[in-house]
Amino acid sequence: MRRQTKTGGRTPAGSSRALRLDPLALPARISAADATADGAARVIEIDRERVLVRRSVRGVRMRLNLPLENFLGVALRVFAGDADAEGAVALVLEHRDPNLSVPLRLAAETDDAIADWRLWARALGCPLLVADGDGALRSPFPSLGAIAIGTIAPRRRRRTALKRRRPTIFARRMWGKIRIAMQVYRGEREIIAPE
Repeated sequence: MRRQTKTGGRTPAGSSRALRLDPLALPARISAADATADGAARVIEIDRERVLVRRSVRGVRMRLNLPLENFLGVALRVFAGDADAEGAVALVLEHRDPNLSVPLRLAAETDDAIADWRLWARALGCPLLVADGDGALRSPFPSLGAIAIGTIAPRRRRRTALKRRRPTIFARRMWGKIRIAMQVYRGEREIIAPE
């Protein structure tokens, strides 16, 4: 299996981009900052079914095996920049406990953040989320459960060559029911005699 690695929370030498994992090359393994852990780091493995978090707190090693159903979804967080610096974009696999949320992408450029956001949601089977200015998560599109609600498309008229070849009456007609009556033989002699 191919793994993606990032060690020590540093960007590899010669690379101009920050943290970016590829959702098409799972499982992925990263090292993320964790203020409560020993060494201020934790190791995270992301798979299509689960997220494995390894960290050590006060000498006690922990290994949390979290199924993807425990996560709220893939959130897009936009950080506004100052007058001197530009803004940044973060893609995060959000958990109810903020300490268990997993960063998927941190970058200053926002060119393909939306494409990565949708790709991560499709690869993990999680819903899309957007973080508001106050940090609250909401769905970016109106939905009814897992089904996105959109405008109703008008019914298409058949204006093809098939319209003249196949009559539409067969689609409207109800099929008839053929009833076969059982034949009853009365008053006849028995052919097989009992023994």
